[in-house]
Amino acid sequence: MNKIRIVLVEDHDLTRIGLRTALQQQESVEVVGEAANGQKGIELIRSTQPDVAIIDIGLPDMDGIEVTNHLRASATDDSSPSGSETAAYQPKILILTMHDNEESVLAAFAAGADSYSVKDVGIEKLSEAIHSTYEGQSWIDPAIARIVLQQAQKGKAMRANAVGNASDDESDYEQVLEADPLTDREMEVLELIVDGCSNAAIAEELYITVGTVKTHVRNILSKLCAADRTQAAVRALRTGLVRL
Repeated sequence: MNKIRIVLVEDHDLTRIGLRTALQQQESVEVVGEAANGQKGIELIRSTQPDVAIIDIGLPDMDGIEVTNHLRASATDDSSPSGSETAAYQPKILILTMHDNEESVLAAFAAGADSYSVKDVGIEKLSEAIHSTYEGQSWIDPAIARIVLQQAQKGKAMRANAVGNASDDESDYEQVLEADPLTDREMEVLELIVDGCSNAAIAEELYITVGTVKTHVRNILSKLCAADRTQAAVRALRTGLVRL
């Protein structure tokens, strides 16, 4: 049986070495490369084309979300030769994150990777995650699933509360935002939405990818209980989140 080819992208040396050592003891897995930052990780993954890329969400130059978006965009990258294997290659991605950081967990879940695991997972569970991911099945660590479920239930309750109040007054949205405030980056994106900027323009202004912008926009719409960008902009102005 062919071994599952793995690339590790992790900036902490001890963690990366520990993962590599543990994986090398698995007969069904082969570590074909490792990188300590996102840019080198992208280059390594594109050159080696592993079966599964294990990517830490907290990289020093770009986070795991941006790395994932770069890799996902490679299949339609106009700079790649038409019809080339590099252009069509799409790795299966297993994101590593910290289970005690809710924001990090939710960001990892929104990244669009194939599977998600906490960093301190045991080797048996990690091997299970790798094999499931390789076989095309999404694998979500129970610790992450619980946080995502809790967030979904909280969001559902907030949306129901907002819909149930026909007056749509400012105090309701202030309560929503108190329960789930926007991050600094989401505020930057929201301000540009109010200015009428497109996703591409926001990406250029903030030096992030369009995919990352889309993730922030989805989070903003959810937190503001808005159906679209226009409604989000109106609510941002009404609540005083953004001032013209």
